Amino acid sequence: MSHWPEDFTVTGDHVIAEPLTIAHEADLVEAAADGELYRLWYTMIPKPEDVGAEIKRRLGLREAGSMLPFAIIDKASGCAVGMTTFMNIDAINKRIEIGSTWYRKSVQRTPLNTECKLLLLQHAFEELGCISVEFRTHFMNTQSRSAIERLGAKLDGVLRSHMVMSDGSVRDTACYSIIASEWRAVKSHLTWKLEKPRD
Repeated sequence: MSHWPEDFTVTGDHVIAEPLTIAHEADLVEAAADGELYRLWYTMIPKPEDVGAEIKRRLGLREAGSMLPFAIIDKASGCAVGMTTFMNIDAINKRIEIGSTWYRKSVQRTPLNTECKLLLLQHAFEELGCISVEFRTHFMNTQSRSAIERLGAKLDGVLRSHMVMSDGSVRDTACYSIIASEWRAVKSHLTWKLEKPRD
């Protein structure tokens, strides 16, 4: 059974986002251990020993049609360094969320995330005809919120007491989006960020 959107791979100068498979598990176990990011209480990054189960969970959601999960490949090393997804897929209204994203510590603050988001947004707006792409994160995850805002996404609002975290705390979810009419400016902005000289 096919689902919208169909599987696809996007390739840039620094990164490849390809459909997630169990073959990515070994790389992602190593990635999850890098920096012990799973210890950040306001994230949902799997522990290394839970990566296999998380891959299977995401693949199950793919079968159900609610998620399209990707492995993020660092072109320099050829290794998977994180995961991201198209999720909360609304095929009728052509809306998606880019979420459940994490990267190993050693590639954070490199061009990988910016280029990966650019490629996925470009596919969403230019190939799939999306009217809106959403991003959500924990209200207290200031690093993630700053990264989303640097993309050019705008805050739609905060869903208060939105979900219960694994530690029992209740998450307020900050919801952002980029809409189709904003895409051209966002694309120019992200392209400039990738091309500008780095300090």
